[in-house]
Amino acid sequence: MEQELAIYSQGLQKSYGRVKALRGVDLQVKCGEIFGFLGPNGAGKTTTIRCMLDLIRPNGGTLRVLGIDPQAQPVLVRSRVGYLPGELHIDDNFTVERALLYLNRLRGGKVDWAYMRQLAGRIDLDLKMAIKNLSKGNKQKVGVVQALMHRPELLLLDEPTFGLDPLVQQEVLRMVIEAQQAGATVFFSSHILSEVQEIAERVAIIRKGVVVEVAGDCRA
Repeated sequence: MEQELAIYSQGLQKSYGRVKALRGVDLQVKCGEIFGFLGPNGAGKTTTIRCMLDLIRPNGGTLRVLGIDPQAQPVLVRSRVGYLPGELHIDDNFTVERALLYLNRLRGGKVDWAYMRQLAGRIDLDLKMAIKNLSKGNKQKVGVVQALMHRPELLLLDEPTFGLDPLVQQEVLRMVIEAQQAGATVFFSSHILSEVQEIAERVAIIRKGVVVEVAGDCRA
């Protein structure tokens, strides 16, 4: 069963001292679907995603990403994933283009540069601007492009449209759908119900570190 799933978690737990961020998260995300992870701020969405990449380690439970244990093979998992964190940290003195070149080298130089430029153009991202001069919204655009540009098998997107204006939000959602149509699995967190309804095939609702409901096709 786990081999048919892009993401599988059972009883996933994570505590920060006395604070229980995850109290037993159960997820089954099918290969090739767009799966929404809906919940208020502080519900455990970001913690769950970080566990998937072994950026933090759970205190209990089972977790598999693309059939792999992230704790045992974190580099392999990350090589097959496109990750958009809630806040992307890049050297402020880099230009956007140099930052993307650097990230491409870390991924083994797999990026089709013409495709990267196409993505940037669609959301009006200036590749020559210095990171330090970008607005929050434009930094978010950099995060979107770096997550998509190497055409990963799995996209883990933490609040992908946060800080973007409405027109760019819609374009980013179209890009996510196109990635799925090209064969990627998409797992994205959000606290915006309408966003999840627009593109997700299924959605899990998390509250206080527990998945309280998984709904079927919720697209309008």
